[in-house]
Amino acid sequence: MTFWSYWYFHIPNFVLAALMYTLLGRMVLGLFVPADWDNYIWRFFRRVTDPYLRLVRFITPSVLSHGVVMAFGVLWLMLARLGWFLILLRFGLAPVAGGQGS
Repeated sequence: MTFWSYWYFHIPNFVLAALMYTLLGRMVLGLFVPADWDNYIWRFFRRVTDPYLRLVRFITPSVLSHGVVMAFGVLWLMLARLGWFLILLRFGLAPVAGGQGS
């Protein structure tokens, strides 16, 4: 089983995971630095996650703080990854462990 055998699973899963971990990194780093910090890593985190957070903010009640919106963003990305796997599994398209030589 190669990567390209299941590219339709791996590529979207990788993109969702990268966004999720970048958002987690932003959340953790945000505990220690000011929101307007001019460091290139912080700018990268914000540039990558801000569009997604605008979407989450749009569908999240406005009474919630920015930190809670980020936590929900991570949760929704986890659920999206799980949902993607379960949909593909349901149709027999997901990579599964085991197989030959058991």
